[in-house]
Amino acid sequence: MEMKNNLSFLVFFVLFLCSSLNSNLCFGGDTISANKSLSFGQTIVSSGGFFELGFFRPGNSSKYYIGIWYKNIALQTVVWVANREKPLDYGAANLTIIQGNLVLLDRFQGVVWSTHSAKSVTPNNSVIAVLHDDGNLILSDFSDSSTPLILWQSFDYPTDTFLPGAKLGYDKRTQKKQVLVSWKNLNDPTPGLFSLELDPKHNQIVIKWNRTKPYWASGSWNGQTFSSIPEMKLNNIYNYSYTDNENESYFTYSRYNTNSTITIRLTMNVLGQIMQLAWSNGYIDWNQFWAQPSEHCEVYAKCGAFGVCDNANASCNCLSGFKPRSDREWNSNEYSGGCVRDQKVQCNATSEDKDSFWMNSIMRLPASQETNITLGEASQCRSTCFTDCSCTAYTYDGSATCSIWTGNLFNLLQLNKNETGKTIFIKRGSPEAQTKAKKSMKLKAILSSITALMFLLIGSFSYIYCRRRMEKRADRRKGIQGEQISHWHKIEGEAKVLVNNKNDEVIDVPYFHLETILEATDNFSNANKLGQGGFGPVYKGIFPGGKEIAVKRLSSHSRQGIDEFKNEVTLIAKLQHRNLVRLLGYCINAKEQILLYEYMPNKSLDAFIFDGKLCKLLDWKNRYDIILGIARGLAYLHHDSRLRIIHRDLKTSNILLDEEMNPKISDFGLARIVEGKRTEATTNKVVGTYGYMSPEYASDGLFSSKSDVFSFGVVVLEIISGRKNTGFYQSEVLNLLGYAWRLWMEEMAIQLTEKSLLESCDRSEVIKCINVALLCVQEDSNDRPNMSDVTVMLVGESMSLPGPNRPAFLIRTHTSAPSKISNNQLTITAEGGR
Repeated sequence: MEMKNNLSFLVFFVLFLCSSLNSNLCFGGDTISANKSLSFGQTIVSSGGFFELGFFRPGNSSKYYIGIWYKNIALQTVVWVANREKPLDYGAANLTIIQGNLVLLDRFQGVVWSTHSAKSVTPNNSVIAVLHDDGNLILSDFSDSSTPLILWQSFDYPTDTFLPGAKLGYDKRTQKKQVLVSWKNLNDPTPGLFSLELDPKHNQIVIKWNRTKPYWASGSWNGQTFSSIPEMKLNNIYNYSYTDNENESYFTYSRYNTNSTITIRLTMNVLGQIMQLAWSNGYIDWNQFWAQPSEHCEVYAKCGAFGVCDNANASCNCLSGFKPRSDREWNSNEYSGGCVRDQKVQCNATSEDKDSFWMNSIMRLPASQETNITLGEASQCRSTCFTDCSCTAYTYDGSATCSIWTGNLFNLLQLNKNETGKTIFIKRGSPEAQTKAKKSMKLKAILSSITALMFLLIGSFSYIYCRRRMEKRADRRKGIQGEQISHWHKIEGEAKVLVNNKNDEVIDVPYFHLETILEATDNFSNANKLGQGGFGPVYKGIFPGGKEIAVKRLSSHSRQGIDEFKNEVTLIAKLQHRNLVRLLGYCINAKEQILLYEYMPNKSLDAFIFDGKLCKLLDWKNRYDIILGIARGLAYLHHDSRLRIIHRDLKTSNILLDEEMNPKISDFGLARIVEGKRTEATTNKVVGTYGYMSPEYASDGLFSSKSDVFSFGVVVLEIISGRKNTGFYQSEVLNLLGYAWRLWMEEMAIQLTEKSLLESCDRSEVIKCINVALLCVQEDSNDRPNMSDVTVMLVGESMSLPGPNRPAFLIRTHTSAPSKISNNQLTITAEGGR
């Protein structure tokens, strides 16, 4: 007990010294303390001088990260990265403690990364972060002098390196895992394709591709080593152990001799191998003890899509008819990007010939999912693949079994001549397309020898021909508008016709082919899924060059259809405002409706304000700026854009936040244009989300700009209180509106404010926002202000605001309509984040 008290005294002495001295002296030590930010160019070093924490740039990258590396090893070796998914484009940033959390702020004071550790509002002056000599960064609360509380530690959130003393394990109580994930490449710590984690069911560790596909296992623990890694026995420096009890299972290791000068680390490298490396004085690089898998081609998808792995030469090659996706990466022996076709497969070919497929022999078949069917002859198998647009390749085993592959082919292996393999047939580009190309070349050769007179004649003929073709296309365009979804085409021109509302209207939104989107999202992998909305799932995608996008994919279960899709594409293309999300492109084919948006790294507003931890990262200034940004975006829609637009589905999940926490209104699938000077309209199909719908719209299908004003008022009250309108339960009131109204009438409106904001907020500003919100949710739409007036009220310093009338109280339910409702069909969108 005496030792603990001495430790507490020492900690408080350090805190007092650091807060008293207006200098950077404290950053010569191992601690980040209250009111002292770690800025660009500064570092902290563990007490024994083993590890250092600060800002760094990996390799030749221009991005900045916060990380931990070995202090006394000449070759900078980073063992942990905080913001690996959100790099900084500049060094102007700082690492600080805010409300008990360690937070990385950019130069605009936007949150880049946080520990999200404080369970309540913890006084800053009792929380410190210490870098220890084992490389563990620990955030602790010393408010209880007898027992410091560990709030967070970096060992629980490893990146690609497993240090002595850390755990690679599984907590049976919380079901949380410590997982190593490789860097994307040597210059980019973004999570890569390969991961290492514990398999507690079989007492072993496994390596996975894309966090889902296991391809190597260590074998079970035998008391000294994992059975597939006998090399572990040869190491007399570190002691390995495996623990399995009722609370957790984990693998760890520690030094036999603490005085040893050899440093060992275990890492999941960018090539898909787990490696144990050693460093000692005099070394110029890390020496490898062992690596698993030991064979080059045992790594799953080592050569990427359509790549063939060659163990004999430890290299990769592309299938016939394919080329490397990136020559630069392949020249650097980085093959995971795989191969792409020299020419695209076309699905409109009418007949096949002997050149329809490339034959690839002595091959281990792909690990991708195949479909086996029974067919009598090889020709039938061939024809089945040829006529199926989704078919990529086929094999026929000679005994009536036809195997069909769709999508990308992974894990192909080139066998030796004395090994038994199979022949796989890869589909070529359409022979019909090749024939057309040859004919085109002959035609050009003929035309080049024709006289000027013939040029004139052909030119005249071409003009007449094109004129007639355009007329036919215009007639066809009219017919497409009435076609069913099953008749959609993926051709770019026809897709544009489908989404246009007027024959002479051309949308200014790029069309993207489905193949491009599939590549960007890794075939809509779960690892890239950002969330789920009423429209369907949303995925993160990355285009060549590193451009990040958000891909919204129509769900087959969505109540929104082609009309809503067309509406969003054609409408949002005409809108340009800093508080509206920007549409980057779209895609339509026989099965898919896809929208491409600018990527919002902080996702949606509801993910912050309704989360017990994340909400603490939004102080009052952030929330006020978000409220004002939403108001300006709506004012633009209602008054300042060249169209008068009513959103009809404004809610917190449809407010997205960019990297600087600027709000952007999204999801215009239900929006409507009000023509001319009209200010309202009616509908027979009421769509939207209960809790945000105005009473006149929910009951009578009457919508106007004042419907959006009502929704805005609800959103403001949710931002201030941190509570959902429909999820609010009080015995005396129906919902959040009723609770806010009661507090207003009792002159206790400030109590609506989320508790974490009460000490730091501008109370007069909060009361003003509540007043404006209650004006917006008044039952009579004529009493509500328009959005132009709302923005003036919010920014006005000394403006006297009118008192609100009683708000509308909608019945809180998800299974039945409000008591007063017409015979309108009612559709409710899902309330999940977008």
